[in-house]
Amino acid sequence: MIVLDAMQVVLPIICAVAGLLVGAGIVFLIPAFKKSRANKNAQKIIRDAEIKAEHITKNAQLDGKQAVYEMKQEANKEIHERKQEVINQENKLSQREQNIDRRDAALLQKETALEQKNETLTRRLKDVDKKEVELQGKIDSIIVELEKVAQMSTQEAKDELMDRVESKISQEIAAYIKNKEDEAKETADEKAKELLGMACAKFAQEVTMDKTVSVVALPSDEMKGRIIGREGRNIRTIEQLCGVDLIIDDTPEVITVSCFNPIRREVARMSLEALIKDGRIQPGRIEEIVEKCKREVEESIHKTGQEIAFKLGLPKINKELLDYVGRLKYRTSYGQNALEHSVEVAYLTGMMAAELGLDQNLAKRAGLLHDIGKAVDFEVEGSHVELGARLAKKYGEPEVVINSIKSHHGDVPAKSIIANLVQAADTLSAARPGARSEMLENYIKRIEQLEEICKSYDGVYQSYALQSGRELRVMVVPDKIDDIGAFRLAREIKERIENEMTYPGQIKVSVIREYRAVETAK
Repeated sequence: MIVLDAMQVVLPIICAVAGLLVGAGIVFLIPAFKKSRANKNAQKIIRDAEIKAEHITKNAQLDGKQAVYEMKQEANKEIHERKQEVINQENKLSQREQNIDRRDAALLQKETALEQKNETLTRRLKDVDKKEVELQGKIDSIIVELEKVAQMSTQEAKDELMDRVESKISQEIAAYIKNKEDEAKETADEKAKELLGMACAKFAQEVTMDKTVSVVALPSDEMKGRIIGREGRNIRTIEQLCGVDLIIDDTPEVITVSCFNPIRREVARMSLEALIKDGRIQPGRIEEIVEKCKREVEESIHKTGQEIAFKLGLPKINKELLDYVGRLKYRTSYGQNALEHSVEVAYLTGMMAAELGLDQNLAKRAGLLHDIGKAVDFEVEGSHVELGARLAKKYGEPEVVINSIKSHHGDVPAKSIIANLVQAADTLSAARPGARSEMLENYIKRIEQLEEICKSYDGVYQSYALQSGRELRVMVVPDKIDDIGAFRLAREIKERIENEMTYPGQIKVSVIREYRAVETAK
């Protein structure tokens, strides 16, 4: 029993000690196990990394080899192309050398042939000289014998022979000369027709007819009332400043600007368009816009002259003279634009001069400036021929150009072939179907005559013919003409028009005397 009790006591103790020992062993073995397992994992990761690195290295080597191979292929291709280009260039050079060699050989053959011909001609000339000496000797001996037989000297024989021949063939010579003159005239006419036909065939220009009215589009009919203004002050201001007649009728959304002077009409058209766009339509603003448009038209005139000279290739034309050329843009002759007409004449004259072997630039210059007087005949008294010659002389144009201007209407004889060509080209340009209208030119002359009659009176500083010449507006200086003088002036102008002019219908004469007091507040 005691043994059993002791065993019962010892056995739990032994078990507890064994458990403690086992637990301690486990505690010490677990870290060692974990460490061993971690080492295995690390070695596995290192092996995997080494394998991946080896794969990456191999792939990089393959990629590098592939890139090197591709670069090498591309370089070989480029080298091949360069070699092919060099071969092509060498072939071209070789062909050129062969062509040059062939030309050299041909030139040498020609040179040899020329030398042979030269030697042949030299021998023939020597033979001719020798025969000439022999013939002269024989002639001299014959003359001596003839003088002995005829009992007269050589000079006496010549005189006698010339008298007989002259009396015998004088009529034949006259007939021969007349036939040759007729033949020359026929040939000249045929040649002239050929030249004119060739020039016309080479030059084709559109036919345009200038009109005496311009149409200004309006955004709405309400704008008509704003342009007219209160009691018509706006429209009166525009008409007085521009010298035009504004026709406002039932035509929807348009205003017609009527004036025979295209420069005034263009200024009025531009002014109206600018006012409509600006929206501020009142007398003060109208004056500013009109002045601005006048400057723009002057700039356009200058630019047009420069462009025409450049287009025709004419150098060293005076700048002021080119301004007169630009003014021809706003001048018409029988409905034909004077600038277009002058450019046509310049081209035609240049073409005909080139066919005849003359100075083409000088011919173009004469053709362009032949009607330059029309740029000022509105303002200065005299025909456009006289005024044009005066302008050309003032700005140092050559004598050929001046004579072409003077002679293109036959006022003076032509002194050069170029002057004759200008006459022909002027006639061609004017005679084309539809180029000119006689009625328009007569109308313009009548309008000009009306304005000139008004301007001839002292105290008149401006006059405008409006409504196709049915109304005259005469602006007078208020310091020189009073109210009574204005009525007297209107009556005198009316009587002079009735006595000096022929016109259809009636003409209303309005003398306007306006005095303005202007001060500027600063």
